[in-house]
Amino acid sequence: MNNAVVKNTLTRFLLAFLSAFLLAGILVFLLATPSALAHGVAQQDQGFLSNASGVHIWPFMYLGAKHMVTGYDHLLYLVGVIFFLSKFRDIAIFVSLFALGHSITLLLGVLSGLHVNPYLIDAIIGISICYKALENLSKFRFLNPKMAVFGFGLAHGFGLSSKLQDLALATNGLIPNMLAFNLGVEIGQLLALVILLSSLSWLRKQPHYPAISNAVNMGLFGAGLMLFGFHITGYLLG
Repeated sequence: MNNAVVKNTLTRFLLAFLSAFLLAGILVFLLATPSALAHGVAQQDQGFLSNASGVHIWPFMYLGAKHMVTGYDHLLYLVGVIFFLSKFRDIAIFVSLFALGHSITLLLGVLSGLHVNPYLIDAIIGISICYKALENLSKFRFLNPKMAVFGFGLAHGFGLSSKLQDLALATNGLIPNMLAFNLGVEIGQLLALVILLSSLSWLRKQPHYPAISNAVNMGLFGAGLMLFGFHITGYLLG
């Protein structure tokens, strides 16, 4: 084996290892942070939401956007959804389906009082990340991709609505506040999408992209599996 082949093989291995190590490190940091384990509304924002009576459009919109750009589980899933999408039309369709599902259950849960166990729904969100990663790795495709994204979007929306319901939001101004919050979530998703698409566009130009893409999606699978394990344990012991 000549030196060029050896060098190329070692470089691909190193890039794959570093990609997987980076994703694992980020996840460990998040799981070691109490606010990350809480999944949802930051501690400093809970007081405002619990005591907010009347219409507060801009604060709720801001908090919705903040939730999305700091919601690591949503971002991990979004990375999986758009990872191999390059056409604007495809990106718009899949992200819109996810946003529609997310919006339906977020609003339905809070406004109707329909409550789902937080641990159980967060475990399902972990599964959604695992499923998308496996789909990207071409291991299987059990569901129609578009229907899967919409269905898992419903689960992600319930994940947040369950956290908001625990805060006992005031009924005065609840509908406009929740609409503003949901709009903020979608704005935050668009902001995150710009950054993610730019990063993925750069990644695709790298000489060892196939190895890197496999490592990233393996990392996504591992992250989803860890989230599932943590939350299903909480559900079973709760």
